[in-house]
Amino acid sequence: MTGTGKFGMMTSITLLALGVSGVAQAQSWPKMTFFITSVGAGKGAALGGLAGADKHCQNLAWLAGAGHRTWRAYLSQSTWGNQLSIHARDRIGRGPWHNAKGELIANNVEELHTKPNINKKTALNEKWDPVNGRGDKPNMHDILTGSKPDGTAFTGDDDRTCNNWRSSGDGAAMVGHHDRMGLRDDAPSRSWNSSHPSRGCSLPALQSSGGAGLLYCFAID
Repeated sequence: MTGTGKFGMMTSITLLALGVSGVAQAQSWPKMTFFITSVGAGKGAALGGLAGADKHCQNLAWLAGAGHRTWRAYLSQSTWGNQLSIHARDRIGRGPWHNAKGELIANNVEELHTKPNINKKTALNEKWDPVNGRGDKPNMHDILTGSKPDGTAFTGDDDRTCNNWRSSGDGAAMVGHHDRMGLRDDAPSRSWNSSHPSRGCSLPALQSSGGAGLLYCFAID
């Protein structure tokens, strides 16, 4: 018996769904306000725009027991046709943010973009699992962001958002490395949110440089 009274049945079902380590996870999940998606949201970088990406974050959070929060994907949108720029840093709330284990990622937006606690050990997915990085097979450390290091959208003619997250063909998306791994003498390549452009927008193109169409998700409340 895992619970009694009014909430006993709900607690029992929750713990059975969580599995062997369910008790520890059920205690920590209410604190989770940051995770990397365990799976991609669509066909490569075609996510259904920002709304589709947000929905993906929300759905995975719900399955993980954190759906009571409002979740947003850390993605920027560029000026494209009649679509105006939207900055990733403006979409994710004020912080602080913690991973599924309750470990602090950043206290606020400024800290997130200057000295975040994001690395392979802390940047967990919604299932508490570490995400494959450099040296793992397959490498999945390219996380879609479409953003500059300060969390703002790119300007100009170069596409860094795969047509604002609607293309799975031509184009490119800026990605970050959640494991902070890159070229030894190239600090930008080790950026968590702005490491390099992808080789295309299809899933095979993303995979070719070490990606899987994964996203950073942040709770705004």
